[in-house]
Amino acid sequence: MNGEDLINRVLREGEREADEVEVFYARGESVSTEIKKGILGTAEESEAWSMAIRTVKDGRIGFSATSDPDRWRACLDAALASGRLSTPQQWGGLPKPTDLAGTASSSDRDLVVTVDDAAGMVADLLSGAAEHPVEVVGGGANLARSYMMVANSSGTLYGMDRTVASVSLEAIREQSTGYEFDASPFRADIDARSVGEQAASLAARSLGGKDIETGRYDVVLSPIAAASILGQVLLPALSGRNVKAGRSFLADKVGDQVFDESFSVYDDPFAPGLGSTTWDAEGVPTRRLVFVEQGVLRRFAYDLKTGYRYSEESTGSAVRSGGDPPGIGFHNLFVDGPRVKEPGDERAVWIHDVVGAHTANPFSGDFSVEISNPFWVEGGDLVEPVRTAMLSGNVFEMLREIGGLGKDSRRVGRLTIPSIRLNNQQIIGK
Repeated sequence: MNGEDLINRVLREGEREADEVEVFYARGESVSTEIKKGILGTAEESEAWSMAIRTVKDGRIGFSATSDPDRWRACLDAALASGRLSTPQQWGGLPKPTDLAGTASSSDRDLVVTVDDAAGMVADLLSGAAEHPVEVVGGGANLARSYMMVANSSGTLYGMDRTVASVSLEAIREQSTGYEFDASPFRADIDARSVGEQAASLAARSLGGKDIETGRYDVVLSPIAAASILGQVLLPALSGRNVKAGRSFLADKVGDQVFDESFSVYDDPFAPGLGSTTWDAEGVPTRRLVFVEQGVLRRFAYDLKTGYRYSEESTGSAVRSGGDPPGIGFHNLFVDGPRVKEPGDERAVWIHDVVGAHTANPFSGDFSVEISNPFWVEGGDLVEPVRTAMLSGNVFEMLREIGGLGKDSRRVGRLTIPSIRLNNQQIIGK
């Protein structure tokens, strides 16, 4: 039985006992390679299949998932059973089919999921790293192709292909480490040799870092460091669920100037990227959403469940992870604004990455993180390594006065973000 036939059977059976039924189906193949002791170690091919079922009966929502196509009936029964135990809520129905606007760009028809291609990417990683006197201690390459479908008893049936190519490398020189990575739906976007060289360069150039005294400094967050901090604080604050539950600092601030006027945030599901799609994980059509415009808060993100509960419209922002139920997320999120001058032209502490961003308080915005691969930057060049230290502050406060955005925007997962200069920040050093 193929995927569409199985979905239709689940929908027919589910409608006998529920008001509405939704099925999210995914299948895929992948190749993963791993670097061990500086050479290509393991290479593993795998296939995956999953089905998630959601039922609605008198406003009670049930959910279950399975990775075994032969257990679809048990999965449906489990969803119905969990629905009978759930608390009823306001519910306005699953989306009906509609003409989808825009086009998604999340699949590369030329990407081939083979061990040979993944091994070639590893060879390029190691070739790049060999340009510096370092030891390669980890990393690898991955290639994947998947197909996803969402269908419901209202007649919606959408499907799409998705591909991913990714590489990473970690290098060490004495006590100094360096790590770099890249991921894209398109194989041609991945320059594995450059990733390997950059990781090794960080490890080599970070050797002999000087202590920094505790105090306030101008800092430049690389796109990686900025994404780590903002991803743990700003993105949860834009979730409608957190807003309605009183867990967002931005609640009741729509229309207010909450950030620097050079700071904008928008989600563009039609831009090429890892989250490109014309429909969200519930089958709601997606659209470009502006959350922050020149520092002014414009809106929050909603899925169906949260929207119906609080009389808000879904923004097409439902996403899924593994066998979990749909939740509020983002597709291709961009941090943008005018680039007047490069953030590193004037002397500052440049920070490649941070450790411990997950400990930030998503409600208050307070954070304290260890900085990785910091350097003094001047005239746009990294001039001197700095020994690791701590950076602490408040995300919402630091975004109220930005010293400049860089021209070096890069994709970090589903977030595309430039380097960000922040003046007068607290560093805890020697």
